[in-house]
Amino acid sequence: MSRSLRLMFSGGAMVAGLGVLAQPVMAQEAPIQRVEITGSSIKRIAREGALPVQTLTSTDIAKTGAKSVEDLIQALPAMQGFVAASESVNGSGGGVQTASIHNIGTGYTLVLLNGRRMASYNSGSGVNLASIPLAAVERVEILTDGASALYGSDAIAGVVNFILKKNQQDFNIEGTYSAPEKSGGKSGKFALSKGFGDLDSDGYNVLLSYAHDEQKELNAADRDFAKTGLVRFSEGGKQYSMYQLAVNTTPASVTLNFKDPNRDPLTFSPNYLRDGKCAPQTAYIGTASDKSCWFDYSGTVQLIPKSQRDSFFASGNFKLNNDTRLFVEAVDSTFKQTARFAPPAQTLSLSLTDPKFAANVTPYLGQLGVNPADIKKAQMNLRLVDAGGRAESYDTEARHLALGVEGSYKDYDYSASYTHSENKQTNNYDGGFLSRNKYKTLTFDPFGFAGSSAAVLAPAVLHELDNEIKTKLDVLSVRGSGAVFNVPGGAAQLGLGADYTKQSYANTPSAITQGPNPQQPDWTDTVLGSAPGALPVDASRKNWGSFAELAVPVQKNLELNGALRYDSYDAARNNKVYDLDSKLIGSATQGNKASKTTYKLSLRYNPVDTVLLRASYGTGFKVAELEQITKPVSDFGVTSGKYACPVKAPDPRANDCMGNTQYALTSGGNALSGANGLRPEQSKQYTVGFRVEPSNNLSFGMDLWNVKLTDQIDQLPETFPFANPATYNSLFSTVYDAGQGQNKLVTLLPYFNLAGSHYQGIDWDSTFKSKTGLGNLTVTWTGTYMLKSEKDVPGNPTESSLGRFDAYNNATARVITRLAATLQSGIYTHTLAMNYRSGYHDQVVTADDAVVKSVNPDGTLGDFVDMKRDVSSYQTFDWQTRAQLNKMFAVTAGIKNLLDTKPAFSDRTAGGGNQVGYDGRYNSPLGREFYVTASARF
Repeated sequence: MSRSLRLMFSGGAMVAGLGVLAQPVMAQEAPIQRVEITGSSIKRIAREGALPVQTLTSTDIAKTGAKSVEDLIQALPAMQGFVAASESVNGSGGGVQTASIHNIGTGYTLVLLNGRRMASYNSGSGVNLASIPLAAVERVEILTDGASALYGSDAIAGVVNFILKKNQQDFNIEGTYSAPEKSGGKSGKFALSKGFGDLDSDGYNVLLSYAHDEQKELNAADRDFAKTGLVRFSEGGKQYSMYQLAVNTTPASVTLNFKDPNRDPLTFSPNYLRDGKCAPQTAYIGTASDKSCWFDYSGTVQLIPKSQRDSFFASGNFKLNNDTRLFVEAVDSTFKQTARFAPPAQTLSLSLTDPKFAANVTPYLGQLGVNPADIKKAQMNLRLVDAGGRAESYDTEARHLALGVEGSYKDYDYSASYTHSENKQTNNYDGGFLSRNKYKTLTFDPFGFAGSSAAVLAPAVLHELDNEIKTKLDVLSVRGSGAVFNVPGGAAQLGLGADYTKQSYANTPSAITQGPNPQQPDWTDTVLGSAPGALPVDASRKNWGSFAELAVPVQKNLELNGALRYDSYDAARNNKVYDLDSKLIGSATQGNKASKTTYKLSLRYNPVDTVLLRASYGTGFKVAELEQITKPVSDFGVTSGKYACPVKAPDPRANDCMGNTQYALTSGGNALSGANGLRPEQSKQYTVGFRVEPSNNLSFGMDLWNVKLTDQIDQLPETFPFANPATYNSLFSTVYDAGQGQNKLVTLLPYFNLAGSHYQGIDWDSTFKSKTGLGNLTVTWTGTYMLKSEKDVPGNPTESSLGRFDAYNNATARVITRLAATLQSGIYTHTLAMNYRSGYHDQVVTADDAVVKSVNPDGTLGDFVDMKRDVSSYQTFDWQTRAQLNKMFAVTAGIKNLLDTKPAFSDRTAGGGNQVGYDGRYNSPLGREFYVTASARF
């Protein structure tokens, strides 16, 4: 067979494009042969290795109706815990979409392109799936068992390997248009590709491919279930209402702090006391310490951000002779996502001598029972609605180049390659955010009503750089394999390899994002709607690794495999080191060096031709990400939830309490070395599974997997210090905020080796094929049943997310499954699919959280209440019909979410974006969606 690009299994590793070991074909007496995997999603024992691998071919991909790589991968049952597009609406997603196998996390799921690493979007190893062009993908291989001896021991959760098209000669063109039944969220794409030369007959092949796709935004205002933070729901036969509002409002409210340290702050809305009612899009709180109208921001946010992608892929393969091939491949992808959330919320100090204080505060102090002499300070809680929603444009440029040689000498295969991969993300303020300096020059009344000041605020609205992130990855790799000795089952195969890698990461915030600091002492401007204080990061690290892998066919039906890998990482090189006053003091080597040997043992056993038994056990480790070591202490944003003030008078920090609200966060890396520095995380995992194939028409497989992580590096969750302020007292401090013009209370969330995690579950897949009177029927059923998903932080209870919303603001579905039936009849192929995700216990809220109110019999709102409830399961059906009109033309039409199932209601106030009434990470807000695809091949 051709020694062109192939993907093979060698027990301990999934090997792409590297002519390494392959499994013997069952029921054949021939010695071990290379087996080219063409990517059938119907798993057959003859092609089954000792490790569980899911394969999606281009045909499988087309049947899903996926619009993009991220849409395809995130819909797989084995995927949980990834970054979804909806999370970028309020900036927490950072404009990326990722993969995460078994909820273990993006940083533990290795994403490859043709078997080679790609530059990450951050300082770790996470890859932005938006950088990979779906139109160029021939198939996807998902290895759901980690610690690959080939790719690196940090692949703890597993590997997602995108195999791009090759040796194509035709000219292909394809276009798709998708539109929900309701307004908003339309999308479309087109792609074209052309190949030149046949590698086998002409000795060369050059393939060029281009794709363009767009996703229009979907706004919360376009969906009834998400357009207000006062959405009503029933629970236990009673009516309740969400009360997801924000203290920063329009017209502005005012918070007063008093000289008496034992007196709580008081917040009120001058317009409510004046008019006896709240302004539009606001609602009255009316508590002892808060007599203000809060802003109903929910209808102003996006549910799905708009995006646009342009991708170019080129590959060249050239035969030097029958045994040697040169290859080169290049990907150039640009992805722009614009995410918008609520209009800018800004706290600004209000001087007691300011005319605005005299006009909007003094007249109402008597109503409030406040003596002016008791007031220590005041602030405005402002919502600049007329500036528009805060929008960030995330412009990502990904470039990936790989070149090398592969071939064979006698009975040995070899390869050598060089990969250069880089990712550049430019984040821009794209509306809503304002320049504080320009705002101060405007004649604007913060206590006026929204709707008449857009032209006044326009000169201060920012359309400029926020920050720029650049990552680069350079990898040199060599591989070799071949038979080394004979055993009763055939020839034992040995694979050897080594890699050398350099990773660099630079995060450069703009001057206005940094704000005043020692590096720009004369700078005064900051961003209204965001916190200043970011500092540049410029770090790099080198590492190398080597592996040896031995596959021994002990008998014809039994193969053992052992793999050993050694990895060595240098300490991080930080070119921008700051002192505690944020002054740049030079460069330094920071953190710890790290090296470790890991291993993988596996076996496959066929007691009979129709049964396969397999098992594996391995170890892994993962070093700290560069930012976890080198990031200077700087503002991190605000808490996603609302909390009571964590400090009490007479503690002087209590002077900056703001009541029950969101508090500011700061974060920084752990640059120490030795015992106090960050240690590598370590893992142990095993998989035990089987596959039975009683006939050519039926196949069923199941795998029990288990992953344990120790010494896990994590940022302390915000819920921990606020739930236990005495334990974490040292993390609370007061700092001066140049944006607010006053001190504020902040919470530091540092990085430690503070956690251990345990994940366990069962994956299954089955295929049934039958000929019927209507055509050929194929039924596939895949799924994951989670048994454990928990994290343990010393000094705190073990936190499980299995079937419940946890302290980390995540929920793990116990069951995710997909059942699909395909009927092929003549030129038509019909597919009906069911997608199911089990429900979970919702976020628990209390009356003190001010999240849920009871509804009185007359329809008015009552008091805040405690709430424990369950989020229902989410089940949708998809239909698709494809007509292959002739060899050249095909048309596909489909309906996603055939029954127009609404997202399951959730009362969560944390995690994800700013959407209310459901969780956009787990449910789609699009509703019933129609699409049509036309393709031609010449």
